Amino acid sequence: MLLQAALLVGLQLSISCCWAFSCQATEFSPDFSLPGDYLLAGLFPLHAECLQVRRRPKVTLCDRPDSFNGHGYHLLQAMRFGIEEINNSTTLLPNITLGYELYDVCSESANVYATLSVLSLPGTNHIEIQRSLPHYSPKVVAVIGPDTTTRAATTAPLLGSFLVPLISYGASSMMLSEKWRFPSFLRTIPSDKHQVEVILLLLQKFGWVWISLVGSDDDYGMLGLRALEDQATHYGICIAFKDTVPSFAHVGNEKMQRMMCHLAQVRATVVVVFSSRQLARVFFESVILTNLTGKVWIASEAWAISRHITEVPGIRGIGMVLGVAIQKKLITGLKEFEEAYAQADKEAPRPCSEDSWCSSNQLCTDCHAFSAHTMPKLEAFSMSSAYNTYQAVYAVAHGLHQLLGCASGACSRSQVYPWQLLEQIRKVNFLLHNDTVTFDNNGDPISNYNIIAWDWSGPSWTFRVIGSSTRSPVQLDINKTKIQWHGKNNQVPESVCSSNCLEGYRRVVVGFHHCCFECVPCENGTFLNKSDLYSCQPCGKEEWAPERSQTCFPRTVVFLTWHEHISWVLLAANTLLLLLVVGTAGLFAWHIDTPVVRSAGGRLCFLMLASLAVGSCSLYGFFGEPTLPTCLLRQALFSLSFTIFLSCLTVRSFQLVIIFKFSTKVPTFYHAWVRNHGAGLCVTISSVAQLLICLTWLVVWTPLPTREYQRFPQLVVLECTETNSRGFMLAFAYNGLLSVSAFACSYLGKDLPENYNEAKCVTFSLLLNLVSWISFFTVASVYQGQYLSAVNVFAVLSSLSGGFGGYFLPKCYVILRRPDLNRTEHFQASIQEYTRRGGST
Repeated sequence: MLLQAALLVGLQLSISCCWAFSCQATEFSPDFSLPGDYLLAGLFPLHAECLQVRRRPKVTLCDRPDSFNGHGYHLLQAMRFGIEEINNSTTLLPNITLGYELYDVCSESANVYATLSVLSLPGTNHIEIQRSLPHYSPKVVAVIGPDTTTRAATTAPLLGSFLVPLISYGASSMMLSEKWRFPSFLRTIPSDKHQVEVILLLLQKFGWVWISLVGSDDDYGMLGLRALEDQATHYGICIAFKDTVPSFAHVGNEKMQRMMCHLAQVRATVVVVFSSRQLARVFFESVILTNLTGKVWIASEAWAISRHITEVPGIRGIGMVLGVAIQKKLITGLKEFEEAYAQADKEAPRPCSEDSWCSSNQLCTDCHAFSAHTMPKLEAFSMSSAYNTYQAVYAVAHGLHQLLGCASGACSRSQVYPWQLLEQIRKVNFLLHNDTVTFDNNGDPISNYNIIAWDWSGPSWTFRVIGSSTRSPVQLDINKTKIQWHGKNNQVPESVCSSNCLEGYRRVVVGFHHCCFECVPCENGTFLNKSDLYSCQPCGKEEWAPERSQTCFPRTVVFLTWHEHISWVLLAANTLLLLLVVGTAGLFAWHIDTPVVRSAGGRLCFLMLASLAVGSCSLYGFFGEPTLPTCLLRQALFSLSFTIFLSCLTVRSFQLVIIFKFSTKVPTFYHAWVRNHGAGLCVTISSVAQLLICLTWLVVWTPLPTREYQRFPQLVVLECTETNSRGFMLAFAYNGLLSVSAFACSYLGKDLPENYNEAKCVTFSLLLNLVSWISFFTVASVYQGQYLSAVNVFAVLSSLSGGFGGYFLPKCYVILRRPDLNRTEHFQASIQEYTRRGGST
């Protein structure tokens, strides 16, 4: 396939050559050619392109009045100077001389003509098509140039078909790095891929995220704009406006007026101008005509330090200009070489007749008229490009050095085919004035850029280097103190669509650009991570964040601890109750045979006191961090113990009613109750029922220690799950049923003898129990904080205290303070009085 493609290309070239070389042969200027053992070709824009003929299918006459290009002149002289240095060297190419053929590529047609010329065979104007391309040997072994991407894109495929090395000093487009399209292309100017990254980093460095893009309507500008647009999003940059300066543009035409109007309307302070020098001049002349000021202009390498732009009248008032420029390097002796050339005696060039225009791109009438005072000044921009040309010449020389085996001290004069030299040039790695010259796999140099700022502070324009770039990875080092901004107070201009949000506010995109947004505060429990400004991130389960937060904070773990003040109060009250219960048990044991103890239930009282004591002990499980044993026991133990107490209370009240009211009226029932130990049986049945409920509760709805996250955003509440379970509600409902039964039985005995009438005390106890639990459930419905356990303890403590105080404290008072009422006679008198009332009734 490669051979067939080469044959087709060769056929086209042969046709083109027949056309291009059909002119009358003329003698070339000696300044454009030098004989040597191996020839190099140089393609330089010695004259400016004529806009009127750039599209004509005809080789442009380059040597025209008023079209001389001083920049191209310095490039041409840099190549001549480099070859002269190499020929005078005794180490690089000893016993070998390099010659050159130089061409003025003032237009596309002149560029094609020069390319076909260098491909022709030595001594002929013909390109022969051979079946074996590796053995094709044109008159030159390598080509230096051309200057622009557009011209390189034409030259590189033609030379690439014959694998002739082409080393450009000015074509920076990224597409030229594609080896499958341009296999023999190399360059000494950095690729625009690096330049685009540097420009985007520069914009990012100053926070300019809302920009306008302007490019030239050529390969350099269009590909640069496309790369900037494609990568801008990755740097957080939005394109507010984009347009190109057409190749036919001139100041004041409709296209340029419309572009200026759009630039003025867009709220972008920063404008990136990725353009060739010629069209950049047209653009800025239009900017000055429109009086478009107050902008920050970002210059691409092609015009950043070019006098062609800085000499535009009125350019000083356009605003601030920052740019990317090739690092300044000097060619020692080039200035003196040019001065010597200007002072040397030169033959006047022969006129080029109308029918010999083919040779006009190797003539320069103006060059012969230079003197030391009138020759073009070697500015920084031209020196940088000239150094790239100088590097290219030396790269070819070092490739020949390796190919010809010059390391031994003498070079062999063997046949050199272009493809052989191409392989060696790709491998070169040498020092040139302390600067390393080498190429990567794409044929691009390993070099960096300077960041410059235009300086109008002096009598004339100059530029200041304010930073530089590095590669792998691409980074910028900028000294911001060297920048004198054009705005008030030397403040960095802003170029944003929307101002940055306050801390803790996320961005909500409005429209099509992510740079245009509204600010919305982050909600509770979320925070704004600086890595993502468009969404609030949720905090972890163990973290919390207030509204508008930029970080999360650890949640405070809370539970009813032992050392809190409220805990001390509850523990003291519970301990006091427990001591009173134990003391009462001792008191009752001491007076077990007294009428008061016997009337209170006798030995049944100790079961009631024991149940109250167990219920009191269960309260200690509410303090400290909840564990599985405490969660299992604390509520269930209280429910079961309080059930025993209420069962005893109910049975005791019911038993008094039977004795006084049913023993004579229903003697059978009474005797059955006594014979079958009805009191003990009822207490047992009631307690077993509650025990079954509690066991079911613990098995089916097992109370477990849990971490509660939903109630309070900043707290983690450690608790047990029993208050949320059906088992707890069943146990509580059962105790409520027993309370109602106890109240009903005590109410039936409200007219019993005074010493046996416990309706008031039981009512008080049960009422206190009811109020305590109603209060607890009311509080629990509106408050779920760390002190809910304290409210629960208080409700349990109130129930236990009410039961103990209502039933046992009056009896303790009689035993201790009224022993006269603790006599059998007193109780008998009370019974006789009750009997007498019943008989009279």
